Amino acid sequence: MSESKNHYLKYAIIAIIASLFGVIVGAIYQQNLSDANGGSFPSFSLHSNDKLDKILRVVKNNYVDSVNTDSLEELAISDILNSLDPHSVYLPPSDAKHQNESLEGNFDGIGIEYYILNDTLFVTHVREAGPSFKAGLLKGDKIIAVNGQGLKGDGLLSNNIVNKLRGKRGSSVKVSIIRKGVAQPKQFEIVRDRIVVSSIDVSYLMQGSLVGFIKIGKFGANTDEDFSDALNQLQKNGMKSLILDLRGNGGGYLSAATALADQFLPDGKLIVYTKGLHEPRTDYKATKEGSFENGKLIILIDEGTASASEIVTGALQDLDRATIIGRRSFGKGLVQEQFGFGDGSAMNLTIARYYTPSGRSIQKSYNDGFDTYRDEINHRFEHGDYVSLDSALTDSTFSENHKIYKTTKGRTVYGGGGIMPDIFIPLDTSKITPFFKSVQRSSVIPQFVYGFLINKPEVQKFKNANDFLNGFKISDADFQRFLAYCKQKKIPINLSDAKISKSLIVVQLEALLARYYFDEEGFYRIFNKDDDFIKKALDKIKSPA
Repeated sequence: MSESKNHYLKYAIIAIIASLFGVIVGAIYQQNLSDANGGSFPSFSLHSNDKLDKILRVVKNNYVDSVNTDSLEELAISDILNSLDPHSVYLPPSDAKHQNESLEGNFDGIGIEYYILNDTLFVTHVREAGPSFKAGLLKGDKIIAVNGQGLKGDGLLSNNIVNKLRGKRGSSVKVSIIRKGVAQPKQFEIVRDRIVVSSIDVSYLMQGSLVGFIKIGKFGANTDEDFSDALNQLQKNGMKSLILDLRGNGGGYLSAATALADQFLPDGKLIVYTKGLHEPRTDYKATKEGSFENGKLIILIDEGTASASEIVTGALQDLDRATIIGRRSFGKGLVQEQFGFGDGSAMNLTIARYYTPSGRSIQKSYNDGFDTYRDEINHRFEHGDYVSLDSALTDSTFSENHKIYKTTKGRTVYGGGGIMPDIFIPLDTSKITPFFKSVQRSSVIPQFVYGFLINKPEVQKFKNANDFLNGFKISDADFQRFLAYCKQKKIPINLSDAKISKSLIVVQLEALLARYYFDEEGFYRIFNKDDDFIKKALDKIKSPA
């Protein structure tokens, strides 16, 4: 877990979407990623003669019992916004700060990632040249106390840990750690600093080919610069074709999306346009700055691909610049702007709709209520959309609202309910057993990896992610030890189910182990080796058409 989020859960989403539908939907609705125009956050305050303000004062001065009028005010604002659309929301100060830090790509902290393991913080990554690195922390250290306070029980709650480790830049925090091979605990004083987080999850040249792979987790303030750096490095290494992975990307800044699309399009091409009652039509067009305007381009999408990531996908599909592979995207075609309040809270208000070059809005309907809207992803699964393209095309939430449009080459595309891919990838549920679901709901995979596998001598001999990919396999003995560990953790074991789900569990074990030693590249090289999306993308790149 990093100082702000549990990385393991993020990777589990990528691996097995079927067991984590709620997490994907939660990421979209809890983060409320803002498509703010240009990233500017105007602020305003309520005037004293406002009706809401008057009501709250009357309640405070006359109500029979004591009430928290601040909470009532937040409730009233939330109710107002909830009557508009699913993406106009009120953000308390902590949520607003978290959202903006996420999109701006930086925060003040100590520069580590960790996992909560047996009443300690097990350090899984130390940012090179970061505050913890400078202080002397190492990967594998176990933090047992922060500022003299032991980390046990409630002290290990994620929010509490983040609050303890984060703080104002220049301030210091004292941590106590135990280190393998060192008899006594060690003390470190770490001076917090600005931590910059790339919006590019990973980029690498796929083994034995000239195909680059880039995965983008969100569209933040620095996405264009981060992408350019990654793309340039791949091109220097000989990249000719690119797989761009936008699966699970819940969106971000509109400007970041248009800047990314610009990388692939010639000067003057329309990328997207926006308009609303109070927002005149604004066209966003490509410039001469594109760095990959030729060469085969594949975009991977799924039901977690939303908002800004749909802008990129829709533009490149409409203009026949990329082949879209995967499953129907989420269907968010609304643009929000953030308005800040003086107390640090904020309001994300929908100000416009966006339209792809062909004129389609991909916003799915919310006429049946917001609960139905939020549950639509689960409805797709129940309807069979994830296993059959025909089911996806005939789903009522799609078929009753979609309209047909044409790409520049005359191909049929759809609006009104997400982006339908050019090549459909069904979800394989054949290996998802009750045992596997129990494993996913628990924390036994990271506990087993960090508690046992990282100490295996044969793991530590590999020099890079490629060597690990080609040379390491979870043995049958390792898997049997994992099953014994599951039994120890009171997870019911059905040996038949364990055999069916073995390959899914093994790839997660190997990927998390690879990440510990070789960061994101190690993780994704393992996960992508047998991924159906990647296999289809490579087949498409190899084909002459």
